[in-house]
Amino acid sequence: MIQFRDTELVNERLELTSKTEHYYLGHHLTLRNCTLVIGVPASALTIARTRLIDCSIEVKKPLKHFRWDEVFVKGCRFTGTLSGNDFGRWPDSEAGGIEDCDFTGAQLDGCRFIGCDASTLRFPSWPCFTVLDPARRSRELAALPWPGQVGIVVGTFSQYPPSTAAVTFSATRLAKESGATEDELRKVLEQVNGVKL
Repeated sequence: MIQFRDTELVNERLELTSKTEHYYLGHHLTLRNCTLVIGVPASALTIARTRLIDCSIEVKKPLKHFRWDEVFVKGCRFTGTLSGNDFGRWPDSEAGGIEDCDFTGAQLDGCRFIGCDASTLRFPSWPCFTVLDPARRSRELAALPWPGQVGIVVGTFSQYPPSTAAVTFSATRLAKESGATEDELRKVLEQVNGVKL
């Protein structure tokens, strides 16, 4: 295990790329103006009670189903592919949070932003799309005429934590898996308030 904890690193480059190690960031770790390169799966990565301030986070291999709920992320820029990641402050957590971050250079799919102000975040553009307040608006959204099986995915919004501020999907993946086209999906999304394309 490679561990970074109880310190503040400034202007450093951390490469988490070993195929044989588990990386542990935290407790009481602050990275400021650092470059964090993530090239390992979620199963080889733990980040807990860590602060990432004004960092560049480069995801070199798709990072799937990772929870950033014990990480406070501010002013960071993300690149790479993130699928099923959760950011922000969960109702049962004191450590997490996200604000002023830029995801425009990333590919997001099924990524949720919880307990935060989504207006401070920059999301990737089409073919990604972001739905604001999906849990609170779950009934309204479920009633729309979604193409293919997209309605099944939208139906899961009611199971999200009520404090879910936003969720971002890949229209390419969603259309392909639900038997719809990206154009059909976009036509519905363009008619919905609180959607960022």
